[in-house]
Amino acid sequence: MLRFDYSGVSSSIIGEENGLDLNTEFDNYKNQIADIITDLNKRKDKPGQGLQWMNLGYSEETAWYVKEYSALVENRFDNLVIIGIGGSALGGIAVTEALLPPYWNYLSKEERNGYPRIFFLDNIDPDYTYSLFSMLDLKKTLVNVITKSGDTTEIMAQYMIVKDLLEKELGDDYRKNIIATTDKRSGILRQIAEQEGYKTFVVPDDVGGRFSVFSAVGLLPFALVGIDIDEIFNGVKDMDFVLKNTDIYQNVAAQNALIHYLLACKKGKNISVLMPYSSKLKSVADWYCQLWAESLGKSVQIDENEVNLGQTPVKALGVTDQHSQLQLYNEGPNDKIITFIRVDEFEHNTEIPKIFEYTGIGYLGGKSLNMLMNSEADSTKVVLSENKRPTVTLYLPKVDGYNIGQLLYMFEFQTAIAGSLYGVNAFDQPGVEQVQNYTYALMGRNGYEDSANSIRSKMALL
Repeated sequence: MLRFDYSGVSSSIIGEENGLDLNTEFDNYKNQIADIITDLNKRKDKPGQGLQWMNLGYSEETAWYVKEYSALVENRFDNLVIIGIGGSALGGIAVTEALLPPYWNYLSKEERNGYPRIFFLDNIDPDYTYSLFSMLDLKKTLVNVITKSGDTTEIMAQYMIVKDLLEKELGDDYRKNIIATTDKRSGILRQIAEQEGYKTFVVPDDVGGRFSVFSAVGLLPFALVGIDIDEIFNGVKDMDFVLKNTDIYQNVAAQNALIHYLLACKKGKNISVLMPYSSKLKSVADWYCQLWAESLGKSVQIDENEVNLGQTPVKALGVTDQHSQLQLYNEGPNDKIITFIRVDEFEHNTEIPKIFEYTGIGYLGGKSLNMLMNSEADSTKVVLSENKRPTVTLYLPKVDGYNIGQLLYMFEFQTAIAGSLYGVNAFDQPGVEQVQNYTYALMGRNGYEDSANSIRSKMALL
């Protein structure tokens, strides 16, 4: 199982000013944490709570439909394009980059075992959009359009572009090249999909985008490129079982949530850095940034008390960012907690040859990049500790579907607990929705004319 080391935040190691007496804090909060965990599990099946993501790992019906469709289209397409943004894309990117062989899209079809290359169109940059569709053979391209609401501006704009291109290229057969993942009953994309006759999958009710990675939003792309979704489900279910334990001393998500909360509220650590020491996990940090920021960054608590809460998440990559960000972490403001993700067993052991023994780099010969990676991570942790900077470390036995399922579900549950500690609704995003409303107005959507005039007046002052 995933392991957690929180010694790097202990006041006995980094001092009382920046650290925590964890035994005392765990004892102080053990009853509140137990109540939070019990409450989350009680409410997860109730409509309107935003907690249905806790049940996704048990959705065998969704897994069956996903696998059935994937088998049906096997070897039919060379390319898979995912049109999504935020939670509709970040989880998919994180998991595929973790579990597919590196440089997947550069491998031959034979090396990919017949599975398609995968592209995530998660921004509306006109140059990237144009270039992607220009380089792909659209006849051999399957497009998965993902939006729960069905009218997300960015996604639907790109869908309209690719729909037009596919129809010009394929005629009426273009419908076989589009899948829609959207609300079961309502929304513009649901309406269009039924009119056009697209194959559809469902974004479940009460599952926000940033918590949707284990729904069809993520499972369908994973299965289409050959990732074992049963293995991911096994990791999710085993982690869910562990996290039902209400004893904070036995619950890694509760421990990490409380540590982050206390360091922010008591010690001024308002920045949460996630730093995996594995390039395969680089995009997990992107996914985490949305999860942590959008869930906890709120101006109003549930009791309507006005606040401005939430840690700022930052992504980093070991060892790359030792040569870019680490200087700030060590000697800049002591306002961060750094979470390392370490991998016990890499897939390959890459040895460094014994050459140049007569020079200053000869000491590297006969060792391995694996040893060097671990030495870099150990050194970084020690130096940060010497500079009184708090750190925690998550250890994965290896990067595979089971452990990725564990890791991502643990972060989701940790976020839910942290939301309860902060007293905020961790499952809405009103700040995002206001930007969407303004965009509707500026793009000329009916009913937003007054807003458009107001925005243009404000823009003249900025």
